[in-house]
Amino acid sequence: MRFLFGLFFLIALILPAQAEMFLTGEVEYTTDSARSELINSKPQRADEKFISIYLKDENYNENIAALLKGSVELKDRTLAMFSDNSYAVMYHNDRLHVFYYAPNGDLTHYEIKDGIEYPYKSYKYDINGNLVNMGLRVSKAETYIFSPKGKLIAHWVKENGYDEDGNLVMTRKYLD
Repeated sequence: MRFLFGLFFLIALILPAQAEMFLTGEVEYTTDSARSELINSKPQRADEKFISIYLKDENYNENIAALLKGSVELKDRTLAMFSDNSYAVMYHNDRLHVFYYAPNGDLTHYEIKDGIEYPYKSYKYDINGNLVNMGLRVSKAETYIFSPKGKLIAHWVKENGYDEDGNLVMTRKYLD
């Protein structure tokens, strides 16, 4: 009996050490924790020489033609068109920057991301380098957007944008 108890005890000690364990989980944010995360880690704005390369969309005709056809994925870049006819370009060889253009192809804003894996932070600037807004992209379906002073602009959950009190304030087209 002692032998069986000893064997059981030994197996109980060894087995957990031999077993593989994978821990998975997701980071969850509240409005306050998202705000704190963004305010406490503002990146430096982009170098003026770097931004000067993008002041005019060098692919303007091709981008507009693709957007008018409804194409958003080109071989080297991803496009997005907005309701005011402005548009954004993200180049596949530099996914940490997004460039926003007026309908005539002039740069109006640029965005700097701290990563491309969720969650990641993004900071949007005007062409003079002034911070316009900051975002925490928690997942494909969830994003917090704040003003430079930390006021919640919208907490996006899929197609719905909510204010600080949970009231629906904006909607958008959301593709799953």
